[in-house]
Amino acid sequence: MNYRLVVSALSIVVATSCVAPGVYKDLEARHEVLKQENKSLMDENSELFDKKAQLESDLDALNKNYNETVAERDKLQNDYNALKSNYDNLQTSYDALEKNSSASIAKNVQQNRELLAQLEAKEQALAVENTRLEELKKELESRSQRVAELERVIAQKDASMHALKDAISRALTDFEGKGLTVEQRNGKVYISMENKLLFGSGSWAVGTEGRRAVNQLGTVLSENPDIAVLIEGHTDNVPYKGSGQLSGNWDLSTKRATAIVNILRENKDIHPVNLTAAGRGEFAPIASNTTAEGRAKNRRIEVILTPKLDEISKILNDI
Repeated sequence: MNYRLVVSALSIVVATSCVAPGVYKDLEARHEVLKQENKSLMDENSELFDKKAQLESDLDALNKNYNETVAERDKLQNDYNALKSNYDNLQTSYDALEKNSSASIAKNVQQNRELLAQLEAKEQALAVENTRLEELKKELESRSQRVAELERVIAQKDASMHALKDAISRALTDFEGKGLTVEQRNGKVYISMENKLLFGSGSWAVGTEGRRAVNQLGTVLSENPDIAVLIEGHTDNVPYKGSGQLSGNWDLSTKRATAIVNILRENKDIHPVNLTAAGRGEFAPIASNTTAEGRAKNRRIEVILTPKLDEISKILNDI
């Protein structure tokens, strides 16, 4: 998004509208802060999923190392067994030759000493490998526990978002077939409301039916304080031809998103810090702008609900 263009457009609005400059600057500053917070949340979410992938790769490497160590331990054990069998055979030969040849006895004594030295060396090496194997096993178990905890928290977040989606769907059931959809994907919940439900043509004033839908959505959001709420305004690609209060579609989409935020803020149980308003203009269509039906779908408000990832971040920091 070209935020410089948005700021320039908003500046023109201030110059041509009846809104006090001080109030506008406060809103502009708040918009910038919320925009940064939203970007930070999105970057953090992407980083967490990258870390999870890295952790799973590390676990695969540890499993491989563990299996290689087990193979090396088994090889040492086989070598030890072979040497022990050889030693036993030599000991038997030594007993048989003891009566007949002092030279053979001396040779067997030397061989026995060498074999004993080799056995001791193998035993020491085997003990070292067993110690290393035990350490790797403990580390693998510890990593596995942390991955399991991470997967549990992620699954819990997904389940919470699914429950949130169901709650929103129930709250907005009156608006089915009126340009409103609710879906869950990528760990987030998306509520899309076509402008025909919310605004008149070229207007950012929310109508009675649209306000009722937003208020019912706000009731569900007030019961979920750990959810970040991004409100995006979208238009079709038809240039705005309204009054001088707006500079274009981008400006219109921003004002419409802000209008939804203002309605949600009327609910005192919704924390303003969780709310972000953004205008996308005509640059994120979901349908073709070559037909009236497609343009109607593109003229919409999207409310994107994202779970806060503090608990997941804590687990990753402990790894």
